[in-house]
Amino acid sequence: MTRAWEELVATALVGAERRAVDPAGLLEEAAVELVRARAGRRPGKARPPAAAPPETLPPVPRAAADRLARMLAGPRSRFLPEWLALAAARRLRAPARLLPELLDLGVKDRSIRPHLGVVAGARGRWLAELNPAWSYLLAEAGGPPGEDAWETGTPGERRAYFAALRARHPAQARELLERGWRAETPEDRAAFVAMLADGLGMDDEPFLEAALDDPRREVRQAAAGLLARLPGSRLGVRMAERASRCLARDGTGLRAEPPPECDAAMARDGVRRRPPSGTDPQGWWLQQVIAHTPLSFWPAHLGLTPEEIVRARIDGWEREVRMGWVRAAILQRDAAWARALFQADPLTDLLAVLPPEERSDLAAELIRGRPVDGQMIMMLGGVAGPWGPRLTEAVLDRIRGDADRRPWSVTELINLAGERIDPALHPGVTDIPELADALRFRFEMAKELS
Repeated sequence: MTRAWEELVATALVGAERRAVDPAGLLEEAAVELVRARAGRRPGKARPPAAAPPETLPPVPRAAADRLARMLAGPRSRFLPEWLALAAARRLRAPARLLPELLDLGVKDRSIRPHLGVVAGARGRWLAELNPAWSYLLAEAGGPPGEDAWETGTPGERRAYFAALRARHPAQARELLERGWRAETPEDRAAFVAMLADGLGMDDEPFLEAALDDPRREVRQAAAGLLARLPGSRLGVRMAERASRCLARDGTGLRAEPPPECDAAMARDGVRRRPPSGTDPQGWWLQQVIAHTPLSFWPAHLGLTPEEIVRARIDGWEREVRMGWVRAAILQRDAAWARALFQADPLTDLLAVLPPEERSDLAAELIRGRPVDGQMIMMLGGVAGPWGPRLTEAVLDRIRGDADRRPWSVTELINLAGERIDPALHPGVTDIPELADALRFRFEMAKELS
């Protein structure tokens, strides 16, 4: 831009009144200067993009394409993720005319990106190369990776290749990653470390311990999280030593004492120094130490079972300690601790650690014994569909029991049930019209994609 434009910007930043300039005149001058700058540019030379490559996947049936268009227009849009998942599982591609809208949705909703990687087809990836806003699609796998995917594939194809190799031969996958570790981007390093969770074992410990020295925090955090799942890891031992100084038996209860500081060794092991806004730093460090301590350490250290530990009174910093245990149960996928913690406080995230059938049965018990409120709806939202028979029966009983009065929470329960109950049950819920309509819609949607 010209010096005149820079002067106008400076005046706007300082304030028109301070420089005794008429605001309307300032805007007028800025408009004139902007037009002058644009008019003085010569148009650049551009070449049309290469044609989109041919498609390899069959299109969805016409009825399914029409339903997708209606959902994108608004009604029933909440069932879009299920449509995408069904189409991706059957390796069908969406109509080209709807790709811009679908790719725009993927910008906002990361959860649908893996399915978009398939249903967008070759045309979708071609569009993603032309529009930076849609470039996220290139990080998703469009199908089974080829033999050369690791060397020449897109980020999504390389991750799919690594995941497949890790599932078959865990050690070979780790060795492949080690050989090219320094050449990987920080984003890919963090992603590949997280993927070592599949088949995780003590053979991975030396590599993960070395990853704690990576310059990127995301890589260090991913490595620390996996090492916390290995009770025999060096990080697990170090965290247990710190935890032994932070929590101990005190008569019939427990006494907590947070770390006085977060030193360099703690930071290397994944403890973040800066707490979230409004959080006490020492409490934040305490919570992280507890979260990264192997849960198998506590029964021996405290002489109590997980159930007894969860029920024990904690003198000081109780919230931080309990949140640390919750994070540890989720991080370490420990069903016994998740079960004990859920009985004390039914947090949605704990349900994900439990086996699907137990998860559904626990939710059924809760909905029979507690009022349907915002917390209950949030908890049920963490139970993936299709819901099991006991939970389905409990939800339907609650909806029918409140048929005469329809509070907000029951309306939300009907909406959630419409997404999670097996759609084949739609003939049996005609007495709940909204639910029957939603289930019938999903049933027909799945039939069109079959």
